[in-house]
Amino acid sequence: MEEFTLTQDYIELIRLLKLLQWVPSGGIAKMVVEDELVFVNGELELRKRRKLVNGDVVEFDGMEVKVVSA
Repeated sequence: MEEFTLTQDYIELIRLLKLLQWVPSGGIAKMVVEDELVFVNGELELRKRRKLVNGDVVEFDGMEVKVVSA
């Protein structure tokens, strides 16, 4: 499983998807969340601006990342 290290207290879901280059743009990130393709901690996530914190696990399109504190 890949890890993403936080530089602040949290990161928004759509920003993480874009930073990891799992999607090409913020607009596409919003669409994949709306299309019910993203899971956080094993549960379907529909909040585009969900604040991800230390320990959260995000899954999308066969990829998985764990958010960790710096």
